[in-house]
Amino acid sequence: MTALLASVRSYDEAFDAAQAGAELIDLKEPRDGALGGVPVDEIARIVRALRAHYPVKPISAAIGDVPNDALDDIAARVIGVSDTGVDYVKVGVTAGSSARACLAHLASLPATVVPVLLCDEGVDAALSDYAAGLGFAGIVFDTASKDGRTLFDRVDMATLARCLSVIAARGAMTGVAGSLGWAQLAQIHALKPDIAGFRTALCAEGRSARLDPGYVARWAEALHHAPRETHVM
Repeated sequence: MTALLASVRSYDEAFDAAQAGAELIDLKEPRDGALGGVPVDEIARIVRALRAHYPVKPISAAIGDVPNDALDDIAARVIGVSDTGVDYVKVGVTAGSSARACLAHLASLPATVVPVLLCDEGVDAALSDYAAGLGFAGIVFDTASKDGRTLFDRVDMATLARCLSVIAARGAMTGVAGSLGWAQLAQIHALKPDIAGFRTALCAEGRSARLDPGYVARWAEALHHAPRETHVM
């Protein structure tokens, strides 16, 4: 079964998503980029409140959009977000010459980091395999640009499926995100990631609008009930 990760930007959205059935609550600010960060003090407030009502529901938070080579800034942000009590700290990593150094640095930090491999130019299978060997709790495939094209429009699906299989074989959580919607549901079921992440599909009027708990409930139901036979396209 694929679990629903709902990206939320506020206290009210976090509780709406949790009550509507999202298995993982993900804190980020969509108006500040693909992985825009919620202020650390607000993350801490939301975490405390969610823990009181949903003590076993995982919570993640993004550090903000930071270049791969800004290692000191990344480290400071990771530790700051981790100290709020979240279960996972999400950090975007763009393919390129500095990507492996960034991943190695993330793996060395005293925090439970989940790298988000940004695949706007396709999946870098070698980079994914490298990340899979570093011992992360999970790895997510996403896109930085939110221009209407989905993750699945940008990647070779067979390559993505192989990367997910390698990561899972290492015992790490697998995830997909990136403007996914109802047209991609069959492909999500075929890939069988541990989590599928959504923001735009949970809002009635675009990713910066208010999250709709009814949409969250429908997505949770859809992800939990896969068709009997699906195939990676």
